[in-house]
Amino acid sequence: MFSKLPTPTLDPILSLSVAYRNDPRPEKVDLGIGVYKNSEGETPIMQAILKAQDIVVETQKTKSYVGLAGCEEFNQSMVDLLLKGTSAMDRVAAIQTPGASGALRMLGDLMKVAQPNTTVWISNPSYVNHRPVMEAAGLNVKHYSYFSPKTKQVDTARMLADLSHAGPDDVVLLHGCCHNPTGADIDFESWKVITELAQKNGFTPFVDIAYQGFGDGLEEDAKGLRYMADNVDEMLITTSCSKNFGLYRERTGAAIVVGKSVEDVTNARGKLLTLARATYTMPPDHGAALVKTILQDQALTAIWKQELSEMQQRLLNLRQTLCQELRNSHDTSQFDFIESHKGMFTVLGFSQDQMLQLREQYGIYGVGDGRINIAGLTERDIPYVAEAIVKVA
Repeated sequence: MFSKLPTPTLDPILSLSVAYRNDPRPEKVDLGIGVYKNSEGETPIMQAILKAQDIVVETQKTKSYVGLAGCEEFNQSMVDLLLKGTSAMDRVAAIQTPGASGALRMLGDLMKVAQPNTTVWISNPSYVNHRPVMEAAGLNVKHYSYFSPKTKQVDTARMLADLSHAGPDDVVLLHGCCHNPTGADIDFESWKVITELAQKNGFTPFVDIAYQGFGDGLEEDAKGLRYMADNVDEMLITTSCSKNFGLYRERTGAAIVVGKSVEDVTNARGKLLTLARATYTMPPDHGAALVKTILQDQALTAIWKQELSEMQQRLLNLRQTLCQELRNSHDTSQFDFIESHKGMFTVLGFSQDQMLQLREQYGIYGVGDGRINIAGLTERDIPYVAEAIVKVA
């Protein structure tokens, strides 16, 4: 049986982590996998999470199943975090999933059942998992223009021109904030225009928001999504707690459906539960229990928001410091665009050969498409990384 299987292709990001761990050079820097690190180069457990963990340990009385939908209090908390104050609150349903990738697959499977000929439009470039997950669900995938290699910003005109061709059988997948891999976000006016296109042409928006709070702030990062939810009949949303709660290994996410009516979303939720039963059955509980505990406690919520704000500000400072180092020590403004990008990632505009050179000559690990994780930097890394970038450019 297994002798007939083809040789597997290594994951372009996860394989970097293995290579990094095996690299003996002391000056090596991991800017590949998307995790947040503090000034000591560690991915810490947030204080709000530690406090919530104590509460959960003290109060939890069972390890019985949580149910197909997961923790309902968590589900409501995630809906509130994203959609509170919008008209969508009256016509929304959510289920807990194993991370946002699990949510992507569940909604992909839902689309396949509800509308088998669906084409999902994803940005060029997009999160590395978007295309394979949608194709694994049996859906067609098409790219729309997004990033300009010349300006290192969103190519708004080309993006909107492409999306004007999406129709009733199409789903348009958007990054809610902190675009992965580029760090270049669409502005609020573009959210409005895409919403108008959805109303006019009949396509369904699908927003993947994995970094809420890491861009311009918790509320500001959801502004475009909320406007859209207020103004379209149907919408799909996936969200993750990996980054903004630091729960990477707990695989805590949610799949959210906004529909025309309560009846429609009740039916969609029922189908999602059937699909979940045939896939993983029950989502893991611990991460959701922690998030629910934080968001239902005002004091813990305040601690979490403060920590999240500090992380967001540190990302801004890392971007600014890297650009200052490049300007002041190397007399180049070539990479000033890094300051305007949002969240964890930036695309340098380097070729695969240049990224390989960064890795082999300097021990700096980034993805072959030129993506680096700003959140993987420590302050002490910046002079070394800036010098390497200049030499490779």
